[in-house]
Amino acid sequence: MSGRYLLRKGAQALLTIAFILLLNFLLFRMMPGSPDRVLARNMPAAAHQQLQERWGLNKPLIPDQLVAYVTATVQGDLGDSYKFRGQSVVDVLSQRIWPTVLLFGTGELIAVLVGLSLGAYSGWKRGGPVDYVGNGISLILYSMPYFVIGMILLIVFSAGLGLFPTSGMYTIAATYHSPLDQLLDLASHFALPLTTVAIGLIGEYSILMRSSIIETLGEDYITTARAKGLPDGAVLRDHALPNALLPAVTLVAINLGYVIAGAITVEVVFGWPGIGTLTVDALNARDYPILQGIFLLLSVSVVLANFVADLVYGALDPRVRT
Repeated sequence: MSGRYLLRKGAQALLTIAFILLLNFLLFRMMPGSPDRVLARNMPAAAHQQLQERWGLNKPLIPDQLVAYVTATVQGDLGDSYKFRGQSVVDVLSQRIWPTVLLFGTGELIAVLVGLSLGAYSGWKRGGPVDYVGNGISLILYSMPYFVIGMILLIVFSAGLGLFPTSGMYTIAATYHSPLDQLLDLASHFALPLTTVAIGLIGEYSILMRSSIIETLGEDYITTARAKGLPDGAVLRDHALPNALLPAVTLVAINLGYVIAGAITVEVVFGWPGIGTLTVDALNARDYPILQGIFLLLSVSVVLANFVADLVYGALDPRVRT
């Protein structure tokens, strides 16, 4: 891989992040309402003015607040939370990010393995019973929002059968006699949200992989491989899959970027203490620093994931480097 290709993709990623910083600053200040009004509710006018001065809300939006925001962000200071008083945005995000990474990272991994395998087999056996059943199920799953899948699982397995807890990551005020007890409690709370995420992504990966495999079946190199007498398994594994995976690389990269932010609906439905529920709390409180931190985290993670996808693309297909 040439240095020029890396430099070009790296410059594009940096310019995108710079634009995100500007958009991140302006976007939340265009929202109706003001955070100081929420914080200063029932406060005297003097205390309200002191609050504005403390947060720098009394200064001009441009350039004073913009320059201060960009300078602090570059230095790794995302400010202090309005809602979680006394805590920095970095501290709040660090407490919430790992539950989200655990949930959506595991769900993404399961979905990639199951979805791509199902799609590859369905496309290879196009027109067979596995294709009809697998593609039909994939279309149904792909059309269902996360919250619908989550509510169905809650109604059946929590409210109906009572097999799993309805919300949270751990049982409130629970006492654990061993690390194993704590792990089992986590697993019981983890099962339904994980299933929701995995099911929601499997259909997407399966449909994409099926289409890619079907497209490769008409290529000359597949015909040549079969003419050589290679078994179907070898043709699929060594010739069809490497080329069919190219479109899936972009989709996986984009979804991996969204792993950081999570799906708000899943975390809200199951009361999972991650970035999604934090976003809802920050929106209700007009907590601009938290919202800016979440948006920045999401956007930068997507940009970096796409940068990695470009590098993988370049390694898999030399034509994209020209």
